[in-house]
Amino acid sequence: MNFVPDNLYHIFNQGNNHQKIFANHEDYLIFMREMRVCICPFMELIAYCLMPNHFHLMSYVDLRVAERIKQGGLTLDPLTNGFRKLLSSYTRIHNLKYQRSGSLFRQKTKSKCLSDKILLNPQYSFQDYYQNCFNYIHQNPVKASLVERLEDWEYSSYKDYARLRNGTLCNKTLAEKYCNYQTSTFHEDSCCLVDDSFGRMIMI
Repeated sequence: MNFVPDNLYHIFNQGNNHQKIFANHEDYLIFMREMRVCICPFMELIAYCLMPNHFHLMSYVDLRVAERIKQGGLTLDPLTNGFRKLLSSYTRIHNLKYQRSGSLFRQKTKSKCLSDKILLNPQYSFQDYYQNCFNYIHQNPVKASLVERLEDWEYSSYKDYARLRNGTLCNKTLAEKYCNYQTSTFHEDSCCLVDDSFGRMIMI
């Protein structure tokens, strides 16, 4: 991954061969605990959604990613190294728990710079794209028919923004700045506008 300071990113990965990465409630909690330790010190998390076989994160990166860390023959920024640690640590825990071996995630975690997407689609504003990504991430469980309502999915940041839970993983100040989030007006209808792979805007 290549992170440039002062940008927002959509970051995602999925189970190898689409296999499940979270089998139960405890698995999701373990992954969120590892997120807090491995990656949150090197970025500002704005939104997240953990799904049975993949995850989505929306993050703001700052000058912390300008540092470099040597890992064997590689030189990495601390956030890329943090994702490496996150996936390897969770895989190790998961394999031990379920008595399995081998890789769990796809080899490469993908990161899409939202600013780059806007330059390719100048008809959209920066805030359009940021809000679109924010909403798209929260809509995943409903689109996958896992739940009927966004607030019924425990493993995303939606409940925190809807003031149904006091989670501390996400930076709500940055959500206000970049994603048009307003505590007083946020509700499920505000998450109806999403972007399918950031190619076109659709209503769902």
